Formats: sequence, structure tokens, C-alpha cells
Amino acid sequence: MANGVDSGTGTFPKPWSAQTVFSNREPWVERTLRNMSVREKVGQMIVAKVDAVYKNDDDPQYQLISRLASEGKIGGIMFLKGDVQSAGLLANRFQELSKVPLLVSADMEKGVAMRLDGATKFSPAMAISAAGNPALARRMAEIVAREARAIGIHQNYAPTVDLNINPANPVINTRSFGDRIPLVNAMSAAVIDGLQSNGVAATAKHFPGHGDVTVDSHLALPVLEGDRRRLENYELKPFRAAIANGVLSVMVGHLAVPKLTGTMEPASLSRTIVTGLLRNELGFKGLIVTDALNMKALENGLTPGQVATKAVQAGNDILLFPEDPELVFDAVCAAVENGEISERQIDHSVQRILQMKHWLGLDRQKLVDLARLNERVGTPENERVAEQIAEESLTLLRDRNRSLPLRLSNSGQLVNIILNDRPGQKVGREFADTLRSRYNVNAFRLTPASKPEFFQEASNAVANASAVILTTGIQAWSKSVPSGLTQLQFDFVRSLPSMAPKGTPILFISFGTPYILDAFPEIGSALCAYSENEETDAAILKALKGELVPRGTLPVSLESVKP
Repeated sequence: MANGVDSGTGTFPKPWSAQTVFSNREPWVERTLRNMSVREKVGQMIVAKVDAVYKNDDDPQYQLISRLASEGKIGGIMFLKGDVQSAGLLANRFQELSKVPLLVSADMEKGVAMRLDGATKFSPAMAISAAGNPALARRMAEIVAREARAIGIHQNYAPTVDLNINPANPVINTRSFGDRIPLVNAMSAAVIDGLQSNGVAATAKHFPGHGDVTVDSHLALPVLEGDRRRLENYELKPFRAAIANGVLSVMVGHLAVPKLTGTMEPASLSRTIVTGLLRNELGFKGLIVTDALNMKALENGLTPGQVATKAVQAGNDILLFPEDPELVFDAVCAAVENGEISERQIDHSVQRILQMKHWLGLDRQKLVDLARLNERVGTPENERVAEQIAEESLTLLRDRNRSLPLRLSNSGQLVNIILNDRPGQKVGREFADTLRSRYNVNAFRLTPASKPEFFQEASNAVANASAVILTTGIQAWSKSVPSGLTQLQFDFVRSLPSMAPKGTPILFISFGTPYILDAFPEIGSALCAYSENEETDAAILKALKGELVPRGTLPVSLESVKP
């Protein structure tokens, strides 16, 4: 069919830029908008979250979303965790109930499997950059788009174009393509192209830039301290590039930019930033989406209804993930009725939403063929691309002691130290199991809650080890920001070279941020995998056995990276 895909089989040739898509006057869009009441228009702007798990028709969440869809109080849904089959079933069911097609979305930075079991699981953005191949990034995005469309998902809240200049950033870090503008622009362009050429709207986030902060906006309000000159030279450049590359939507972050706004108001609620900067100055024609409205950064004495009203007044088209979508619907409707928000502004937003839905082909075909999910999602061919990314992104930061490949006899004892910066973490467990498939392994997980006697037990094991592998999944680390690691943990790791028998190979592997490898320059061999999954575990095992030479290039700057 023209201008649309059938369950992920079609293509969307250029031009698919926001400048093109949102400038066309489509008869279906004009007719649909003209026949809508104010309340139906407001409903189009609300995207409700849905757990992608189908239980039964009596499930309260299923009944709520079914009612909201049938009453026109939501214009889209955003899938959270669940499985591929449930998501497809729910997407079709809610589409059947909605008079106007729903825009179905998800945060799929690392692929559909980031949300839905059964899909292909990819490495994070920083690993994509480390592989250094835009064509491979585009191939990944193409797979994400085709799997998403097969399930009935139309919009991806990716790529993250934030420049991660701050090592202590607890919320972006490996979700960023790095701290180098040309690299971030090249990888973002490849992802945008791969997604949108295959019928999924890409979303550049988190405007005006979430990279240089030290607070997680899920928990509190971060502050971006840069002035306009700084933002023009740095943070805004990837967004300008994404807009030039035709990205169809932009997500605005919940972070204060006081040197732009003169206040501590979140960017997502600021008309100065949303309309003044993004819409007018940068000339963005596409959909503007808030970050999730349930995040703690917005809790500053405002009710959820007031937050939603301010978000619309600021110029956002889509209100994403309000905790109570019906409450937000009622609040925005009331704001239009009492003149706080003009119907003209609502019309502009809804026209863009409908234009997006038309471009996606939803006015012609809004249901997907669930019988073909297994042949389109999580296929061996797709998995091979994920494996290629994991292998090509593996980055050897230093190997002063020539620990790779690992020289260890079959009878030798490999001690695996798993370093966590908070209790309860499971990162490293799967890799420990992978190691056990090949070596004689003794594993110790050291957390801030570990007792001194446990450290002593680990020390005794290291003293008799034939090789030591230290792994960590820490997501943020900086010399200037206090770490969750205890002094006991620091002292233990720094003592490893003197603790182990002379000449013992010691390898430090990060399954999270590469910045943590700056913390322990005493460890002469350091490898970054950026995340832990089956593919990265397998790639590291190949490197240990000498079957793979790590060739990834670090996408961020580290003090300790020396040959």
C-alpha cells in the first residue's frame, strides 16, 4: 500500500523529513481535525503507558486503557516491559477500540528487547559509537524499526543525542553516542535514517541537552549550567544536526537551564525553550514530546494537572506517560474551556499528530498480522547483527601487562571479582556463568554492604589465583562526585596487583561506564563492553581465548587511556 507498511514489510523512501511530512495538507488530516470536538482533540495529545503483558480482559489496566481509547481520551500508548506477543495483541485491541488510530510508541534505545522479551537485544549507543561504523548503526536501527512495526509500534524515543561530557552523569552516560560532536552527529543520522526509512518515527532527546548534569531527572531536577553561547557551541549542535537530517520528533527534557530562562523551571515546561528556542529559532516542524510526566524532576508544588497544562502552554504536542491520564485529560480540557490554552494552539498540535499518523499509514492500516511475529522479530539474522556490534564495539583501553589473550591452564584458578557500587545489583552474574563454561572460576561479589571478613576471603583467593578478572556494571563515576564505592572496596581493588602472585594476569572489565576505568589506573589491563548481555559476554570470552582482537574506539575522553 502507498505511504505505509504492512507489519514491517514496507519501506519509507526519502523525503521523510519533518519539513516535508508536516508541511503537507492531507485530506484525511483536514477532515479528521474538522470533525473533532475540543475534548477529542485534547485526547490526541495524551500518550498513556501500558505494561505489555496481557493477563485477561478483566485486568484493571486493560479495562482502563480500553475505556480511554474508546472514549477518545488518549491519542496513543507507550509500551513498558512485557513480551512481544502481548504487545501485538494489546496494540491491535486498543486500535480496534479507538475511532482515530493510536500512535503506539516505546523507548527502544537498545532495540525492542529493551522493553519486550522475544525481540533482538542490542548494545547501548556508546557501544554503537565504539564500533565506529555508521552503516552498522543504520542496520541496527533498520532491524529495530522492522521489529517494532511488526508488533504495531510506530515511534521510538531514540536516538539520545545528548553529548555526555560529564563522567558523573547518572542518567545518560552509555546511552549517549559520546562526547564528540561529529561522531554523535554521524551515529544519530544513521539511526534516524534506519528508523524512518523503515516506517518508525525517530525522536531526538533530551532537548536542549542532558549530557552535562550530575542528577537523574527520574529522581530530582537536574540543572544545565551552560549559557547560550555554550549551548550553541556544544549541546544544541546534535539537535540542529538531527533536525537537518529530518528527525520527525524531539523530546524535551526535565532539566532547568537558568541561564536561558532566568528561572529554575524545567525545560519541558518552558515556553522560552519549547516554543522560542526549539520551534521558532531552530525551526523544528515536527512533533514535540515531553519526557515522561511521572518523573520526580517535575515535583515542585504543582499538581499533575498543572504540570500538563504548563507543558501544553509551553508548546509541547504530546504529553507522555502521565501517571493518571484521565486526570490530565480533564485538566487540559478545563484549561482550554477557561481560556488558559487557546483552541488554536491545540489545533496546531493535533494537526501535527494526525499528520504523523497519516505518514505512518495508520489511516489506511492500523492493525498488524500477529501470525507472522515469530518470523519477523528476534530472528537469527537479526541476532547476528547484535553479535557483530558487541564484537566490534569491545574496547581495549590499555593492556600494559599483556593480559589478552588470557594465558591460563585448564587446572588454573580464575578469580572473578564483581564490584558493585550498591547492594542488590545483579550485573556480572551472567558473565560469571559464561566464564564457568570455559574456566575453573571462583567468584566474589563485593558491594558496599560486604563485611571485612568477606574481603579477606576474596584476598585469600586472589593470593592463590592464576588469573584475576574484575568486572563492574557501575553506570557513572567521576573524581569530582562522591562514589557509591566504599573505601574498603577502593583499597581492595588498588591492592590487587600486589595481592596476586607476581605475573598473574589481571583484567578490569566494565559492563557500564568507561569512566570507571579511570578510577583504578593500577590495573594494567582494562576492557570496556558498555553493557552486559549474551552477545557481549560471548565477545569477551572470544577475546579471552584469543579468537577476537578488541578493536573498538573509545567515544569519550578518559584521563588514563594510554597504550
